[in-house]
This record gives sequence, structure tokens and C-alpha cells, in this order.
Amino acid sequence: MSKDRLIYLPLGGAGEVGMNAYVFGYGPKGRERLILVDLGLSFPDMSSSPGVDLILPDISWLEERRDRLEAIIITHAHEDHVGALGQLWQKLQAPVYARDFTARIARLKMQDAGLDPEKVITVGKAPERVELGPFTVQFFPVAHSLPEASGLIIDTPAGRLVHSGDFKADPTPGVGEPHDPDMLAEIGRSSVKALLCDSTNVMNRHAGRSESTLGEPIGKLMREARGMVVATTFASNIARVKTIAEAAHEAGRSVCLLGRAMLRMTQVATEAGILTDFPPTISPEAAKDMPRENLALIVTGSQGERRAASAQLARGSYMGLSMKEGDTFLFSSMTIPGNEREVGRVVNALSELGVDVLDNADRLYHVSGHANRPDLEAMHDLINPQILIPMHGEHRMLREHAKLAIARGMQSMVVPNGSMLDLTGDSPALVDEVPTGRIYLDGSRMIGAMDGIVRDRIRMAIGGHVFVTLILDENDDTLGDPWAEILGLAPTGKGGRALNEAIEEELAQYLERAGHKTLANDDKLNEGMRRVVRQVVMEEIGKKPEVTIVISRLVE
Repeated sequence: MSKDRLIYLPLGGAGEVGMNAYVFGYGPKGRERLILVDLGLSFPDMSSSPGVDLILPDISWLEERRDRLEAIIITHAHEDHVGALGQLWQKLQAPVYARDFTARIARLKMQDAGLDPEKVITVGKAPERVELGPFTVQFFPVAHSLPEASGLIIDTPAGRLVHSGDFKADPTPGVGEPHDPDMLAEIGRSSVKALLCDSTNVMNRHAGRSESTLGEPIGKLMREARGMVVATTFASNIARVKTIAEAAHEAGRSVCLLGRAMLRMTQVATEAGILTDFPPTISPEAAKDMPRENLALIVTGSQGERRAASAQLARGSYMGLSMKEGDTFLFSSMTIPGNEREVGRVVNALSELGVDVLDNADRLYHVSGHANRPDLEAMHDLINPQILIPMHGEHRMLREHAKLAIARGMQSMVVPNGSMLDLTGDSPALVDEVPTGRIYLDGSRMIGAMDGIVRDRIRMAIGGHVFVTLILDENDDTLGDPWAEILGLAPTGKGGRALNEAIEEELAQYLERAGHKTLANDDKLNEGMRRVVRQVVMEEIGKKPEVTIVISRLVE
């Protein structure tokens, strides 16, 4: 009889910030019952994934074993934890468990994808328990940058696991539940085998700051700004939205919310009873008639997203509102690594309009939703685990967190995506590697990262494209010269000669020299013409384009 084991397998979120998906299993080897914690996404950038809409974790391994999947558990409502639910639930078809605010967002994700929102089940915080096969799961509240973020107590026959979720040590988060060291210490007294812990800010050696420290500097900004003030933050950061709105209202400014995500999040938080005493807001139509010095907009697009309100204001206008010289734009947010270029475009476009742009360079207008190193050390002490497994972070963060844990007397190990860890015994052990990676939502279709579609786009972006058409008769004689169309390439080459004409001339000469065997063989002919095109383009303009050859044969 096979010996039961307790396994942990990250399919996303371990070695990157985003796309969180963590599998836990218990049972005989190869027949473990499974749960999935979080199902998130990442956002693309034009340099590495042009044209892609969303990046999702490759859950093929789990999909092949979905008959053993007890449930999907969502810790909180950030996109990197719940954003892939609508796209990937159909592959897994397991019940989804979350606390109220998160469950409301998860149901909207399901509805948007045409799926049954009733598959999402609302669960209360501990001591309420969910029995899932060999697992008993409790949600415990943690402070984060949105309401009702949770960690998880996962009890198994092999011992108790604690999954920290995303958390910060904030006793006054404004909206949502505060950091509660007494509760965490009580959990720690229950003999925790392993703590799986947020690693995002392990490099930051300063203690984290509270959301409550932002009201004063943002209020000062609202009072002293000359014209209209526009502030952007993550739409899910309900506490920050409220902080900005209250500061604006107290400074005598009317508040207008702009952006679908901003309106959706505040509506859901209000319906859930989490967002209370929010200052009155006005519509975009009413905002157009307000004196600029009496107006504050809170908008989406803190990461430079092209279609969001911030970027559209930078390009000209949004919902009939525009920015002018003397206005102020505030980034009350951090720039996620990889988004610097997009944010920079928005900043420079605003600057060209004469707008004063402020960010968090002086640490006045934003606090992180993740625990810094001193706060992580405090969490280690409170939970007091036998083993610490870093998660949620780039590889360097995981490695630094593991080194920190080992230096503080705990067992620890870096477990990147696709690595299966056995937690059954007294020491963690890597026991398997499974294929993992990412898939892309491209328009309305899912494509694999290794399918070559995005790679071809990148190649065309780098080298341009040449499309050549050739018509042959039944005797393999050419009917007219080959015709070339160029895309993404300079139209003229050396001496001002048209590039497409240079290609056509060289191809015509090649075809005159080609023997009957070559002309009769599409593969050989295609290869030869492709070689000629690339040689000509390299000589004329110094580029290596992608080439498509279409050979048509007329048969009577």
C-alpha cells in the first residue's frame, strides 16, 4: 500500500510577481487529493508579448488530474490571485471558496466569462471551516491593500500549514481588517509544520508604513494645488481611493471617479458593507461644469495601461474631461516592475500638457501592501513554523527569504514554479518537476507561449515582413514576374531604389537561372526564393525580415 504524502506544487507566482496558483495535495503518491490556492494572471508588455491581452498560468498538469481536485480557494480579489478564474475555471470545474468581498469579485469574473457564478461559495473567517477531502481550511484576516484579504490555515493528516496570503503589518489600514499579532500568535501556538509566506518586499529593510500616514500629505496636496487634481491608484485599493476622496472633499473639491474598474470595485465594496462613509461623488458630466480648482478626479491606469483613464487623459481627453497647464497629476501607487516604460509614456505626455506630475519618490503618497523584511521576521516569530517556504516573488526574493529563514533557525527551500515539494517528513524534499509555464489570452483564443505565434510577432516587429507571390503554369513556366509586398520595412534601399522592386528584380533573375527540378518542386523553390529575398533586404537596408512565399500553379 502506498504511503500517504503531503505535497506543495506552485504552478505560478513562485519566481515572479503575479499569476499565483499553488497546489496542495495529500494521499498516496500519484493519487493525492488536491486543492488549488488562487488562480491569477499577469499583464503583458509589448516587448515580450506583443498583442497579447492577458498572461495565465499553464495548469495542464492540474487539468489532467481535475478528478482529484477538491476545490479552488481564493485568498483575495487582486487580479494576480483571482483574475484567471473566468478564463480557466472550465478546465478545472471545481467549486470556488472565498470570503464575501472576494467571492463577489470572483462571481463577476465568472459572469463575464459566461460561467455559473453560483460555483463560487462564500465562506466566513475562522473559526468557520471548510472540509475538503483530507484538508480542513480556515480563512484568517490579514491587512493588505484591498478589503478582506486572507491567509489560510490548512490542516492535513501530516500537520498544519499556514499560507500567509499577501499581507502587511498595518494596524490602521483604513478599509479592511487590521494586522492582528495576537491572532497570529494564537495560530503559531498550534504547532505549525510549514509557513508559506509572501516574499515580495523581503529586500526592503525598513518597517512598513501604515495607510493612515497618507491622509496628511495627500490632504496638503489637495489644499495647495492650483488647478484640477487627478490621482490614480489601483482600483482594488479601496482604502487608498477613500483616503484620496476624503482628502479632496476636506479641501473643498468635488470628487469624480473615472474608469470601469474604479466604479466596479467601489460599488462591490459598498454592496459588501466594507466601504462606508465615502464622500459624495459627481458624474463626469457634472465635473465638466466645475471650476478646475474645485475638482478632483480619481482614475484608473496607475500602470500606464493604454486604454485606462490616465493614459487617455494624457493623450487628450476622457469622458469629456481634459487636463491643462497648472493641473496636478498624482501617482498614488508603485510601478510594477516591467511597467516602467508604459508609465513613463503617460508621465511625459502629461508633462507636455504642462501638468505637474507627482509620484512616490519621497514616500509621501503610497505605502506598499506587502510586508517588508522586519515585518516578515515578526511574522516568522508569531507563526513559529518548523519549515518556511517562500512564495509570491521573483526568484531573487524567494532566495533571499529562504536565506533569512535559515539564518533565523528554520528549515527553508526555494521552490520555483513546477517544483513539487514533499512536506510529509521533518524536512522538505524536492521530489518531482512538472511541466509548467504560461499561456496567453490572445483576443478570444488561448494560445501556448511555445506555440510560436508571439515569437513570430516579435520577429516581424524586429525584421519586418516580405510577402511574395509567384504564378506558374502547368509546364512550370512563370506567368509574369514575381510580385513583392513589404511591411514594416523602409520603402527604399541603396541609391533610392524601391525595395520591393529590388526584390522583384533579383527574384526574376533567380527564376531564370533555376532549373526545371527546382521550378517543379515547391519546397526547393520556396527555400531558394526566401534566401534571395533575405539577401536582398540585408544588402539594401541591413534587415533580416520574415518572408512568406506563395506559389500558385495554374492547371487547365
